[in-house]
Amino acid sequence: MKLGSNINMRYDNPMSEFYIGLMSGTSMDGIDAVLVDFSNGVTLLDHHLEKMPESLITTLRRLSVPGDNEIETMGVADVLVGKAFATAVNTLLAKANIESQKIIAIGSHGQTIRHRPRNRVPFTLQIGDPNVIAVETGITTVADFRRKDMALGGDGAPLVPAFHQYIMAKQSPCVILNIGGIANVTLLNNNTALGFDTGPGNCLMDAWIRLHHDKSHDKNGDWAKTGTVLPELLQRLLHDPYFALKPPKSTGTEYFNLNWIENFTQNLKIPPNPADIQATLLELTAQSITLAIKQCAYDDKPLYVCGGGVHNQGLMQRLSELHNGKIKSTQMLGIDPDWLEAIAFAWFAKNTLAKQSSNLPSVTGATRSAVLGGIYYS
Repeated sequence: MKLGSNINMRYDNPMSEFYIGLMSGTSMDGIDAVLVDFSNGVTLLDHHLEKMPESLITTLRRLSVPGDNEIETMGVADVLVGKAFATAVNTLLAKANIESQKIIAIGSHGQTIRHRPRNRVPFTLQIGDPNVIAVETGITTVADFRRKDMALGGDGAPLVPAFHQYIMAKQSPCVILNIGGIANVTLLNNNTALGFDTGPGNCLMDAWIRLHHDKSHDKNGDWAKTGTVLPELLQRLLHDPYFALKPPKSTGTEYFNLNWIENFTQNLKIPPNPADIQATLLELTAQSITLAIKQCAYDDKPLYVCGGGVHNQGLMQRLSELHNGKIKSTQMLGIDPDWLEAIAFAWFAKNTLAKQSSNLPSVTGATRSAVLGGIYYS
């Protein structure tokens, strides 16, 4: 298995298998777009981060919780997100200097606005109209990867552990930790893989600093470093029922959000310093991840981290302390932590066109493996 980067590669090799992967996670900080060649392993050729307009981000955050006039708002947002995804693709193509005709397909995760696997009628919803993406790029687009797994009784998430198993089998046994808005782990042991969402990654810290300082994230965990962890509050947070659930399990920002924080803080005897709450939220992310890994008896295995959380120095330091120093970025394996998920959705698109399954029932709880996603021709 070859996974690397070769941005200077020529595009006239007739054996090349070019795909584009698109990922916009629960942090909503932008659209990750990658150009990948699958002809000889997995080779990342180029990448681009497309920022979404603040007005669209505000709309998406509003759609992530119940509100008024949701159908009208969602219909417009579906098209606008699709256009933003198409812009990301077209910008990537121009940057890489490659024609759209050379791309076999785009794999688009879409933007999750609601994920309810524990509902009486479970459902998940990702928007970013793939018809718009296909038309505006001229490239076949594969999307809607989660709902087939959910139709089969699974959570529809996390899906990326299947790709982790594909590219990191030689590192087994190990743990791959992805820290986006929500954190999830993949536990590899020989030919078996388990995985689940551990709970909040960056989402609570991002929401809290946005409320108090109008910043998108706490760079390097600098604001959290100015605060002091509140033990009583931390224990209350860790006693949330989600953390006690056994896998398979998944969650999202419709659960872990500002309202969730306020439910735990409103009855405190003394109003806490906002910086102390930020420090406590960082500790919550670190401890909930660590406890989840320990509960599965993988705490003595190497831990490789990817996702935006890898750049939060305070969080990485705390995870290293809790995991006895056995923690590394996936960069140590030649896998860029910022683009791994987007690469995965390029791989999912490839599997869909080949009619190959992409989900792991051991992770999602689905009754069987299945070909995921719908195909939208240009």
